[in-house]
Amino acid sequence: MKLGVMKVVLQVPMAHSLKEKRAVVKSLKERLTSRFNVSVAEVADQDLHQRATIGIAFVALEARNADAKLQKLEDFIETHDGAVVIDLEKEILHED
Repeated sequence: MKLGVMKVVLQVPMAHSLKEKRAVVKSLKERLTSRFNVSVAEVADQDLHQRATIGIAFVALEARNADAKLQKLEDFIETHDGAVVIDLEKEILHED
């Protein structure tokens, strides 16, 4: 069993309030959850109105499947309207 994890720091340049930022982040979280069947949470920068950090996690049977899913997630996030990727870290954890 493999655990895919990703931490993504986003800039939300069009957000002029926390409410506007949260709308963009909520939309992204819902789309990731429904499309990729992953767990998503805002893990930092909750009080900044133009920055968000989200964590994503999922379980896969094989490392190559986890790697492919991480790449699809990265591609999807980079094309999401309203948010720009500042930093992205991804990792596959091996469970023995």
